[in-house]
Amino acid sequence: MAANRPSEATAPWWRDAAIYQIYVRSFADGDGDGTGDLAGVRARLPYLVELGVDALWFTPWYLSPLADGGYDVADYRTIDPAFGTLAEAEKLIAEARELGIRTIVDIVPNHVSDQHAWFRAALEAGSGSPERDLFHFRKGRGANGEIPPNDWVSEFGGTPWTRLDDGEWYLHLFATQQPDLNWAHPAVRREHEDVLRFWFERGVAGVRIDSAALLAKDPALPDFVIGSDPHPFVDRDELHDIYRSWRAIADEYGGVFVGEVWLPDTERFARYLRPDELHTAFNFNFLACPWEAEKLRTAIDDTLSEHASVGAPATWVLCNHDVTRTVTRYGREETGFDFAAKTFGTPTDLALGTRRARAAALLSLALPGAAYLYQGEELGLPE
Repeated sequence: MAANRPSEATAPWWRDAAIYQIYVRSFADGDGDGTGDLAGVRARLPYLVELGVDALWFTPWYLSPLADGGYDVADYRTIDPAFGTLAEAEKLIAEARELGIRTIVDIVPNHVSDQHAWFRAALEAGSGSPERDLFHFRKGRGANGEIPPNDWVSEFGGTPWTRLDDGEWYLHLFATQQPDLNWAHPAVRREHEDVLRFWFERGVAGVRIDSAALLAKDPALPDFVIGSDPHPFVDRDELHDIYRSWRAIADEYGGVFVGEVWLPDTERFARYLRPDELHTAFNFNFLACPWEAEKLRTAIDDTLSEHASVGAPATWVLCNHDVTRTVTRYGREETGFDFAAKTFGTPTDLALGTRRARAAALLSLALPGAAYLYQGEELGLPE
């Protein structure tokens, strides 16, 4: 079959690839300590070749205290010791490439871990220090600064502000242990551009960008007003300049990007896929769609239309590390995906879910574009 595929000169690999997502901690244990690791992945490369995937997407494998499953990164240039070493990662990238499988790494640009060297330095330097300019530190409101600087809501619920003993608050749109970076600061941009080069030089073929529409903030950090445009921290126009600079770096190495872009506005979504920005972005409308023929048809038609407007390939995703597994979700009364309904104990007909998941896999793999498969989905694993 490979001989009948178009050459990369006419059809770059990423336009119709099958990409397998690996969460290292739970994929395969190579040293018997009960935790998945790079040795386990390397041992199963023949299985992944047999499965027929074109690339592996690794969720963050960097040094992390795991406050958010590895998406709280303490050092982007170090592999977490639980998984192995940087040398092992380099071997894995090279061995996979020899077998025809490319590697995609995960970058988390919106925030870092509170154990990151920058944030530790900001805490030590104190109020008003230049080290704090790399993040969003603010005085609180109220008579004694006891009220958070604004009324934003965290992605995990509650206020995204934490107050320090010195009275200042810092912003974290996710967990308290994940301080947001200040993307208006040139050092933040330089650091991430250097991190991209670091991994491209080690042979990775692409980068998945976590929470890609959240980086830039209104510098005034105003209260949120429903219907306000532009949004104070989602999908701001400044992001496109950042991704144009990233695209120039990727082009130097022949690398590609896939963005995690959750946006209901299809025209705004398509802007991230213009020829000088991201190559691809995850198609969450299809993922969240319930198991209903007309709604699936509409999601597919809309997806193909919005991607055609910028000449980008669609991506088809049924499940990932954030989402209830397909077999389980499709066996429930409510088959769409919503984070609020992502709960254990919901009645599930696994036999029905398995039949629907098989049909959904056949459908998604037949559609034009790239397909992403979460580890274990090929086995029909339930949640």
